[in-house]
Amino acid sequence: MAQRKGCLIGCGVALVVGIGFAAALLFGVSKVMDVADKTLVDPKVFAEVKVGDPEDQVRGKLPSGESFVKEALKEGGPAEPAGSTCAWYVSTGDSGKDVLRFCFKDGKLADKAEYRMK
Repeated sequence: MAQRKGCLIGCGVALVVGIGFAAALLFGVSKVMDVADKTLVDPKVFAEVKVGDPEDQVRGKLPSGESFVKEALKEGGPAEPAGSTCAWYVSTGDSGKDVLRFCFKDGKLADKAEYRMK
């Protein structure tokens, strides 16, 4: 009887751990998908926008850029132009390790930069 009770407890613990693992996996996958939806930009978009283009026109071609990886993307890049507001994205190019930065000031694209992710 004691062995059966121990087995039931062990199976119950295994079930709870398994459900917890599955939930964590789903959470992780949803976070990765969230990053992809909000931070990936085609290098063609980077190439076609020019410094001086209206901010709303440029932002209309970009995803929101708001994700938990934003701080990591800032690392290793050039200094932000004074008084500007910048947005960071991951390039969908071949390397998948390039950061595309767009900085806006006074309603226009003030600067854009491309650099390797650290």
